[in-house]
Amino acid sequence: MKLAFCPDKICRYGLFLLVALLASGSALLPRVAAATSAPPYGLDSCRPAPAYLLMPARASGTIPPRLSQTGAFQNLSGLVPNDSLIPYDLIVAFWSDGATKSRWMSFPPGKIKFAPAGEWVFPRGTVFVKHFEIATDETHPEIRRRLETRLLVCDADGGVYGVTYKWRADNQDADLLATNLTETITIKTATGRRTQTWYYPSRQDCLTCHTANAGYVLGVKTRQLNRRFGYPSGVSDNELRVWNHLGLLDTNLDESVLDDLPRLARADDLSRSLADRARSYLDANCSHCHRPRGTVAYFDARYDETLARQNLINGPVLIDERLDHPRVIAPNDIWRSVLLLRTDTTEAFKMPPLARNTIDEAGVKLLRQWIESLPGPPVLPPPEISPRGGKFDRPVTVTLRSEPGAEIRYTLDGTVPTHSDLRYENPVQLAGPVILRAKAFKPGFTRSITTQEIFIFGE
Repeated sequence: MKLAFCPDKICRYGLFLLVALLASGSALLPRVAAATSAPPYGLDSCRPAPAYLLMPARASGTIPPRLSQTGAFQNLSGLVPNDSLIPYDLIVAFWSDGATKSRWMSFPPGKIKFAPAGEWVFPRGTVFVKHFEIATDETHPEIRRRLETRLLVCDADGGVYGVTYKWRADNQDADLLATNLTETITIKTATGRRTQTWYYPSRQDCLTCHTANAGYVLGVKTRQLNRRFGYPSGVSDNELRVWNHLGLLDTNLDESVLDDLPRLARADDLSRSLADRARSYLDANCSHCHRPRGTVAYFDARYDETLARQNLINGPVLIDERLDHPRVIAPNDIWRSVLLLRTDTTEAFKMPPLARNTIDEAGVKLLRQWIESLPGPPVLPPPEISPRGGKFDRPVTVTLRSEPGAEIRYTLDGTVPTHSDLRYENPVQLAGPVILRAKAFKPGFTRSITTQEIFIFGE
């Protein structure tokens, strides 16, 4: 069977149907495959995708005020994309506060400048569409609310611009946001209700991450699309292989080398090492900023770089967070690993700093497991101080606790405890304002970091 290709155009309807089936694993696909002796890559009718959809070629142009006017969807209530949109998925997604995401690309005449490593370059007029939904009932995760749909446009000047459309409550359309927006969302739980903050990014926020240094387009690259997926029949395929056969790339990729090309590792892929999985997580969530000529820092989060050259393990930090001997990753020491500290928080020093209001518990667990697997001496956890600091109207008795056999030293003047400071033997009586700081020591162990609580008394 001779396969027909259109080298400079994309087969619109057939392409959308094909890739949608590949992405969804539709039961229709085995019937299509069974009807031919080869995979159905060749399609007969082709027409070019509209460059930019109905978006302006530059951010300075008139941007449609409603999502229905962008040309991205043919049916908004059913979230049916225009037949020029190609669905795709990534191996490791950026953490977006637990939201479910759907992705499409509208591809104009031209070719993707393929690179086995690093970033790809897309034709001007390419539009990426990303849709966000969040489960509003934890007992029924299939019940989801539409939040936003973002468009990233490869503009006429070789850069990009991004816009955000916020969905209306009736799901009939979404409205363009002129600036960023924060919303409190109520989520039903098994025991009641909780609230979650959702951040809608502004156009300027988009350019914080989608920079020239990061290649403008994030995620769509070899190490993310070199992913295996399966059909219901049990037959498997590779998304990069599909794009190659559809003629999207500027090279005829030798499919025999797919297994030799970079491929990120999912957190739950136990066939890959802890280091591979953790580094893949950092690549997806941090590498657009943490790379040469990126944000001011000392490490490189790109998976393309070797671990030895990433400066992650025992790498110095720019901001020490008031820890003694902090490192980007301190082997077997979760308390001095600043990367973990800033990932496992929602405070102002959190990382990533933008559009994240919750902690990715699975991601934090993965990073912690990797750190604890790295060779290094055992480390004492910081002593527990009870009760926690705060304001008191009467004297309080404070107890300190550490591992058996550990010695606790403490200070009441805010200085860092050393071996020569007060040794904890009995509960401490406090009646006036105090900054209590404590540290644990034990032979054969790395000393703990300093822990502290502030106690205030009276008015």
